[in-house]
Amino acid sequence: MDKQSTIAFILIGLILVVWLYFNSPTPEPPKPAQPDSTLVKKDTAAEKPVVQKKVEEKKPEKVEQEVSPFGIENAKEQVITIETDLARIELTNKGARIRRYFLKKYKTWYHNEVKDTSFYTQDVQLVNTQKEGGDFNIIFVTKEGRLVNTAQLDFTASAQNYYYRISGKDSLAIEYTFTTGNKSIKKDFVFYADNYASKVNVKLDNMEDLISSYRYDVVWSDGINFVEKNSVDEATHANASVFAGGEQTIIDAKKDEKVTKDINGKVEWIAIRDKYFAMVISPDNPSDEGGAYLEGTHAQLPEGVREYYSASLKVRFKGESHQEDSFLLYLGPIDYDILKSYGREMQNVFEFGSFLGLKFLIRPLSEFILLPLLLFIHKFVPNYGLVIIIFTIIIKFALHPLNRQSLKSMKKMQMLQPKITELKQKFKDDTQKVQQETMKLYSKYGINPMGGCLPMVLQMPILIALWSLLNVAIDIRQQPFVFWINNLSAPDVLFRLPFKIPLFGIDVVSGLAVLMGVTMFIQQKMSVKDPSQKAMVYVMPVMFTLMFMGLPSGLNLYYFMFNLFSIAQQWYVNHKHGDVELVPVANPKKKQGFMARMMEAAEKQSQAQKKGGSKRK
Repeated sequence: MDKQSTIAFILIGLILVVWLYFNSPTPEPPKPAQPDSTLVKKDTAAEKPVVQKKVEEKKPEKVEQEVSPFGIENAKEQVITIETDLARIELTNKGARIRRYFLKKYKTWYHNEVKDTSFYTQDVQLVNTQKEGGDFNIIFVTKEGRLVNTAQLDFTASAQNYYYRISGKDSLAIEYTFTTGNKSIKKDFVFYADNYASKVNVKLDNMEDLISSYRYDVVWSDGINFVEKNSVDEATHANASVFAGGEQTIIDAKKDEKVTKDINGKVEWIAIRDKYFAMVISPDNPSDEGGAYLEGTHAQLPEGVREYYSASLKVRFKGESHQEDSFLLYLGPIDYDILKSYGREMQNVFEFGSFLGLKFLIRPLSEFILLPLLLFIHKFVPNYGLVIIIFTIIIKFALHPLNRQSLKSMKKMQMLQPKITELKQKFKDDTQKVQQETMKLYSKYGINPMGGCLPMVLQMPILIALWSLLNVAIDIRQQPFVFWINNLSAPDVLFRLPFKIPLFGIDVVSGLAVLMGVTMFIQQKMSVKDPSQKAMVYVMPVMFTLMFMGLPSGLNLYYFMFNLFSIAQQWYVNHKHGDVELVPVANPKKKQGFMARMMEAAEKQSQAQKKGGSKRK
């Protein structure tokens, strides 16, 4: 590697450093919590039981507007439980809301750390239960200017039992009704045994003289429950979004200030997500007179970072004596194929990353090549660790032409180093002369100075796409590999340090990160022959090892195997490939690459300027 190659490699490393800095799962310094209204709350039901400080809520200034004009009935709470093949759902008559929503196929992060093996402590629960009873409410303003939230109303259920079990292709419908005089509000829930999506019908009877502004809102408040151990990493991937006008608009509350987005017009769906799970509400018949409102807040709490999002779907009220609207309500994993099966472009909830604004390049690579390939391999190989290794081999073969050209170019540069060293000794007092003579050597032997780095740059979109995909794919969540690697979506911690390493903010030692660093060191040792660049052999592996310590073990496994195969490939090119020879080319001008021609042109221009300056003197 020459000077230009080294600079290019350092730039690539700096890009990764910047990306890791903004996406690193390192906790921020503790700050006083600043909850906004009901947005800053913590779900204690789905997280490991700990003693927590109570977070006080700010009360709305105009409490009277939240009092229902129907009055508040203090009926006893009645909970109906529906168990399907995929979920366990609790409904409450208090507001006809979803009280809790457990996913039977996904476990909490601490499920192996507690002795209680009951259902409620083992399965992921998505509803933020800190909100006094559930979610999916209807809100509207009366013509007198009073805010009505159905969360405050007591509904009557059509169900005769408190527990139902459905399986296979079965479905179950439960109707909740609130009636006062001749007016009524109904919510019909239809659950399917083999589907994460439910159907909800909202029926309004004789409300035309009560609802103002020809609108009501279907609302999901305070986001979904945080269910991962690393709350900072989970908050990094949390956001709320709306799909309207053929594009997705996302709000992300990364700072303490509240963020909002108000959209009018035809809306296909609204969504709230964390790293692996999502809530989506989609109207069956979107209206051009509809809209959406998103709101998010960021909080630094004693137990970790939290981001809370609320999303509401604006629904046109026609002012008729009877109106019925239907919605799809999805509560489940961010699984690309599942989301895509519902149409409506819902697969956009799955985010493939947009590193340095390259979403237009990264998403197609991940969506149509990398993710399908990963899932295809898993059909035949059950262990996702082995899947990643096979996946790495396939990617390595696909990139072989680029890698081979890069290695051959670096090999030629190494073979040229003795001649360059002689030039530096011969013209040690004339740096410009050394550069000129070096360029002549490059031209004589048909070497492109950037030949070793350009293939690496061309590979970067693929490597970045893989990085993003393995970091968010729910398929590897909590998946074990071998030995101490029991969760490919989390760091493989060998042991913890009693302190945090400055600048990097890590206090764990990852086995795969260390192995990755060792293979990177071997690569550098095989590549770098210039004595002036010896520091690179040690600095880069150490820096990358520290950066990778806190990353998911699935990512580190991929990069470790990729480096291992690269070492084998480089050894083969260096020792067994007979076509790498340093011989003068017949027509140097013809063999010059683009970079060499540009450097030669710049050199000629520099000499012309010097001659012009000498004449003026």
